[in-house]
Amino acid sequence: MSEEERDTRIAAEVQAVRDEYAEEDAEAAEAEIAERNAALDMPLNLRIDKDLDAQLKRQAAAAQIPTSALVRRLLRQAVQDPRGEVLTVEQVEAIVRRVVAESANA
Repeated sequence: MSEEERDTRIAAEVQAVRDEYAEEDAEAAEAEIAERNAALDMPLNLRIDKDLDAQLKRQAAAAQIPTSALVRRLLRQAVQDPRGEVLTVEQVEAIVRRVVAESANA
């Protein structure tokens, strides 16, 4: 294989990887847009304690997502699978408070 052929092959592989990343980024952006469009801009007020707030922040950081996204995920799971863990009133209040706070900062 000549050097020119090798360079061409490498350039094609690099371009294929770039195309794959671009496609994944586009899919992620579409999903985020769809989630935003489906979201209600309705603030919910609730009270949570500092421990729950810290726990939610840690879990969100570990998942590398915003706390509000984690809260939505937890609420969705709780609603869709009522047999799973049940959130306490305090936990739901904490979730809603976090969503409201992050919405105010956005």
